[in-house]
Amino acid sequence: MTRSATIRILIADDHAEVRSSLRAILSGQPGWEIVAEAANGLQAVELAAETRPDVAILDYRLPLQNGIEAARAIRASCPATEVLLFTIHGGRQLIRKLLEAGARGYLSKSEARRYLIAAVEALSRHEPFFPDSVPRDLLDACLGKRAAEPD
Repeated sequence: MTRSATIRILIADDHAEVRSSLRAILSGQPGWEIVAEAANGLQAVELAAETRPDVAILDYRLPLQNGIEAARAIRASCPATEVLLFTIHGGRQLIRKLLEAGARGYLSKSEARRYLIAAVEALSRHEPFFPDSVPRDLLDACLGKRAAEPD
């Protein structure tokens, strides 16, 4: 994606103040557009199908359908949409699950101010984004395995 192209973003978090903070950070970027906001996983999946965002930012602990399930559904219905899991949770098992669901980005909420713009930029170019806090051996194993699997 070129620098002048519009990046269309969906935000899904059950806390209105988190959505508002993300919107404030992201909408300040030239050419970036928040196309939808969702308060639960089912709504995120519906809105993604309607708006076809370039990047969907999903909280892990969404009501009705968690971020992993929503990521899987969004990637199935909108394969061009990249998913960033945005959460206070972490750990190897969660990273493995999000990769298996088709998400290609992870960001801890505590790292948002530092990495959110870079994460969305990377995902908009269809490149994975994981901060240094994510174990590289896990990413290599999961991403390498997926890359080696036949279509």
